This record gives sequence, structure tokens and C-alpha cells, in this order.
Amino acid sequence: MPDINRPTGTHHRASILVTGAAGHLGREVVDRLQAHGARVRRLVRHQTGPRSAVETVVGDLTDPTVVRTALLDIDAVFLIWPLLDSAPAHEVVAELMAAAPRVVYVSSTAIDDEAARQSDPIVQVHADMEVLLRDAGLRPVVLRSDTLASNAHGWAAQLRAGNVIAGSDVARTAVVDERDVADAAVAVLLAPHHAQLGPNPYVLTGPEVLSRADQVAQLGAALRRRLSFQSLPADLARSRMLADGRPEQLVEALLAASGCRPESNRTTDHVERLTGRPAGTFARWAIDHAAEFS
Repeated sequence: MPDINRPTGTHHRASILVTGAAGHLGREVVDRLQAHGARVRRLVRHQTGPRSAVETVVGDLTDPTVVRTALLDIDAVFLIWPLLDSAPAHEVVAELMAAAPRVVYVSSTAIDDEAARQSDPIVQVHADMEVLLRDAGLRPVVLRSDTLASNAHGWAAQLRAGNVIAGSDVARTAVVDERDVADAAVAVLLAPHHAQLGPNPYVLTGPEVLSRADQVAQLGAALRRRLSFQSLPADLARSRMLADGRPEQLVEALLAASGCRPESNRTTDHVERLTGRPAGTFARWAIDHAAEFS
């Protein structure tokens, strides 16, 4: 059974459910909704750290009982799908249909709407989720996000050991600050249900296209260290990720993305359309987060 953590003395109705609330992006969305005075409920798989002041449902997003509980009296849902398979989402979608909230789904800019199959399993599951939500009649607002700057946190252990970041290379892309994605999501979540929201899907990118080496160099500038990126062949990259404890299915999906996902030179103004300000740079993100890599 799901565990609901209700702050002591709080009796108000939660209106916005945030899934993936323990992740970098989810935490930013929760914080911003609170700052706007919204009523927020978190869905997290595990309760870790001190008891949250935000109403929390603890359980698995793939469990219909958990989802049904989390959706009670909810007006809008910020949805991050955590699996590389969309099949378990059918029961989740059924619960969403019964509750009928606004759904804001975080997808991927790498989706090719003209392709029968997507470039890799990660993009494919996003494409499948978009279709599933639309075909259910939920009319989701889709935020197709480019590579999140917060993915760089995965380099922290290597940076504590030295000045070389080694891993599988990826195609250049317009890396986007997760804080900008959170601001865009909150703008949609708090918009009146009758509001004309503009393009759907939105395509959220940063202002410049960066390689993995570019990101490492900009992070090095923020840390005042001479960092370099070393591209590893697939076998070595696989061994390293498995040794780090990443699940085998995820490792294979990441390697497929590295080898098959095409370069993207696209940048958009969709962050600015939703937030009223231009998207921030990765260099700015690196300065703001430098202390987290010390």
C-alpha cells in the first residue's frame, strides 16, 4: 500500500502532483510550485532523508494503487516516465483518464516525428508515451527537453579522482538548464485550463549547441581546473557504467543513444515563450553548481 506523508496540521487539498520528485528536475519543479503558492504533492519511489514538508506519496509509479492515491483531488500532473518500456504505463494512463487532470509530460527533443522507429530505446519510449497519452484523450502538454545540464552530475566521482572525464561520446546538442525546464513546466502547470498555450509539443533547448568536450571545458572553467574529455570505445564505456552500478538495460540504452542518435543543431525560443526570459547557458549552470563538484 502507498504511504502518504501529510505535513502536520495541513488540511488543504493538493492540486499539482509531481512525479520523479526526488530527481534534479522534479525537485526544481516542486520548489518553484511552492514559491508560487501552489498546493503540491510529491510522488517518490523511496522516502529518503528528513521528512518532507511537502505532502508525499511513497510508492512506484507503475503501481495503479499508488497512482490512484496520488491523484486524489489533483488538478494537474507533472509526469516523468522512469522506465525504458511504455507497456506498464497503460495502467497509469487508465488512472489518469479516471482522474482527468491536466498532464504535462517531459519528453525528448530527439524524437523524429517522421520516423517509424526512433534512433534509440530512450527516444523510442518517449515517442511511445506521447502516443499513448494522446490516444487516451488526455491532451497532454508535451515538453520535449534537450539534454539536461544536470546530467553532468554524473561526472562528479571522476572529478574527485582527477581532471579527465572518460565515457561514451554523444552527438552535439543544445544542452538545457533543468531550471529552465522547471520554469517552463510550472508556467504550464499553473496556467488556467482554458488558456491557449501555443505550440504542442514545446521544444526546450539551451541557447548553444555543445559537444561533450565543450561541456567538460566549460565546467573546468567554472571550477578553475583544466579538464578534458576522453571518449571511450563502447566496450570500455559499458564496463565503466556497469561497475558504477547502473542497470544493464540502461547501460545498453545509453550506448545505443551514443552510437545512433544524430547530432542536433536546433535551438528554439520556447523557454522564453513560456517563462518570459531566454534560456540560460551551460556555462552559467556550471558556475552556479561548481561547489557541488568540489
